[in-house]
Amino acid sequence: MADGTAGQTGLEGRVAVVTGAGRGIGAATAVRLAEAGADVVVAARTEADLRDVADRIEKAGRKAVVVPADLSDLAAVASLADTARATFGRLDVVVNNMGGAMPRPFLDTTPDQMVASFRFNVATAHALVRAAVPTMLERDGGAIVNVSSVMGTISGRGYVTYGTAKAALSHYTRLAAQDLAPRIRVNAVAPGAIATPALDMVMDDDRLRTGLEKSTPLRRPGHPGEVAAAIVYLASPAASYITGEVLTITGGQVAPNVDLGLPDL
Repeated sequence: MADGTAGQTGLEGRVAVVTGAGRGIGAATAVRLAEAGADVVVAARTEADLRDVADRIEKAGRKAVVVPADLSDLAAVASLADTARATFGRLDVVVNNMGGAMPRPFLDTTPDQMVASFRFNVATAHALVRAAVPTMLERDGGAIVNVSSVMGTISGRGYVTYGTAKAALSHYTRLAAQDLAPRIRVNAVAPGAIATPALDMVMDDDRLRTGLEKSTPLRRPGHPGEVAAAIVYLASPAASYITGEVLTITGGQVAPNVDLGLPDL
């Protein structure tokens, strides 16, 4: 990318795909990408949520394509690349935001649950990236941003499936960055506790909320828009010399800040 693009965060004329775009980080990211100038394909399970996000994208002056789908289906998630190409003729940015796994005690975690977590957090990302790369290479390349988690770096009880899968996604990011350089950049963000619907059970419990705030140096959970801003930066020309990196967004968190109360075995 030419030196003249450095520092520019605009994505005018670009096309993005965002998975898990109905709520939380995915919704905030889709809207921020539109505000930066991109048209956006938004995908998630719930159509009503996606329609709301699409309205916000259109209010920002950009086009949105709504794809309600079960994105645990690898063929469905891969097809989003074709949707972008068929609708807009190009694909420049992929944001793999879908993922997750419920915390569980170690002995209650089955091998099948571990396999499912890898499928939902890692295989889905690879399915979309693999499908997107040929279209990205038809033009100027592009940028991929994976949404990992700080739990892929730190350790705490109850997170053996989630943390293991997110650690794999972070390293997938580094490996894919090597394979796809120099024309496609691959980075990730690793959020800590972010005030999305997934955190509601913590924020609605005085003990858990207080513990989270006290154990986070910035004394609060993050906001989806704060993560979205980092994703848009990594997707933009301003980050043109950044690839293979995992940016933590944690408010200074260095250890789990939600006590699940799991006892010793």
